[in-house]
Amino acid sequence: MENSAFQFEFIQSISKVNAADWDRLAGDLPPFISYAFLSALESSRSVGFETGWQPQHLLIYQNERLVGMLPLYSKTHSYGEYVFDFAWANAYHQHGLAYYPKLVSAIPFTPVTSERLILDERLSSEELIPDILQELRLFVEEKGYSSLHCLFLPMEMSKTLETNKLVQRRSVQFQWFNREYSDFNAFLLSLTARRRKSIRKERQKVGNANVQVSRICGDQMNAEHMDFFYQCYRQTYLKRSGHEGYLTKAFFDQILQNMAANLMLVIAQIGQEPVAAALYIYNKNQLCGRYWGALRDVDGLHFECCYYQGIEFCIEKNIASFNPGTQGEHKILRGFEPIYCYSNHWLKEPAFHHAITKFVEQESPEITRYKEQAAELLPFKQLD
Repeated sequence: MENSAFQFEFIQSISKVNAADWDRLAGDLPPFISYAFLSALESSRSVGFETGWQPQHLLIYQNERLVGMLPLYSKTHSYGEYVFDFAWANAYHQHGLAYYPKLVSAIPFTPVTSERLILDERLSSEELIPDILQELRLFVEEKGYSSLHCLFLPMEMSKTLETNKLVQRRSVQFQWFNREYSDFNAFLLSLTARRRKSIRKERQKVGNANVQVSRICGDQMNAEHMDFFYQCYRQTYLKRSGHEGYLTKAFFDQILQNMAANLMLVIAQIGQEPVAAALYIYNKNQLCGRYWGALRDVDGLHFECCYYQGIEFCIEKNIASFNPGTQGEHKILRGFEPIYCYSNHWLKEPAFHHAITKFVEQESPEITRYKEQAAELLPFKQLD
């Protein structure tokens, strides 16, 4: 597919692209966009036809030079996306239509806002968007997809897609922001006395249980550490969901080998026995808490490993924000602030696209109200 200036190609594996070309465009974007992360998902079979996440990445060329890319997946379900459209799928089913497969631009199992359309710095996304959307709509028609979905977009890109007739939908996440705190105690001093006392008590419970918590980064992390982490990850998924988790052991081994500089592992142990672990992915701008598991229940240990250790790490490394994952109102009282997340949607069937537009319009005031109510619960002193 091509127009006078650009050529478009859809590929079913990132291995079709030179890693250096991909990362040249990705630059300083979050590690989830990197070739190492996306290729680890594919080569470890964490994504693929068998998992319902078949890659269909869009490449954009100009004069045979790669100048843009858009991670895309053909989906046969809606799991691992964190923008919930199960009701839409049910509506299709009730009318005798197939909602799956659908075409999704997202990072699998990663509800983190970041650029999806990655372009050479000399190109304008606003100028290219109409051509790209034309290619995507033609691809949807050709392959028999019901719809196109772009998830966890920056606000400006979401607005641009909205002006091009992709319905904008909002959701709410909770993130922590580093306001140049000198240490964890300085962060606590920004909170109300009641919340300071509560957090200190939570952390003290972990200490009283004789748990020692440590952080391991980069080349300090080895295969033994990752083996233990995966044991925790797998066990927690089995206990909670009855399956071993979306990500395979090979995925974690590969990111340890190829992107250790972006990994931070928290390990909790009692004496010489490790009992829990949490894996973070980060760059100089943002820390993301991604995966957690425990072999033993200890009161307060989840908060310690998944929230407080992350906050301390951001303060020590001067990292601006911390995304601990999606959902969870309990984060509010620990200083995680509500923010909007944006997704955009186009349904090929005009009647359903109109219905979804109306649904999102009706949902929007509830999302606004939820965010406002969440903000009222924040424990910062200036909000008393």
